[in-house]
Amino acid sequence: MSKPVAFRLNGKPVLVAREGDIPLLHVLRGDLGLTGTRFGCGRESCGACMVAVGDQPRHACTLPLAAVDGRDVVTADGLAGHHVDQALRAAFRAEQAGQCGYCLSGILVSAFALLRAGPPPDRATIIAALNPHLCRCGAHPAIIRAVERAAAALAREARA
Repeated sequence: MSKPVAFRLNGKPVLVAREGDIPLLHVLRGDLGLTGTRFGCGRESCGACMVAVGDQPRHACTLPLAAVDGRDVVTADGLAGHHVDQALRAAFRAEQAGQCGYCLSGILVSAFALLRAGPPPDRATIIAALNPHLCRCGAHPAIIRAVERAAAALAREARA
């Protein structure tokens, strides 16, 4: 029997009794019922499974459960209500950024981690942060504009 893994998930303590090498994505979706984190490729090639561990976006499809022991994990399901998420969602609506939406949960988590981390990022930093994400609909230009818009809104909010 493996040692249970304890971590904070979307602000709440969680204890999972599973093998430590099982991918976090399987625990999130299968054991904990959080379906906002999506399975895409299973090889860190699409970003649909992105979660924030601490302040860093990570691919949950390959991240072993044991790697989050004692850590804070935020999924797309846990973004709601945070002022950064509200700015992102408003900007995504305004820019009509996204078509099918399959990739957006991972993109929102990466953008959330980027915008929460510090000063407003420039366009090159946003592009680099979203580089691990694959959007088959071709909505990347609108997505980048949306993250820029959200960053500008958060900067205005911080100055007020």
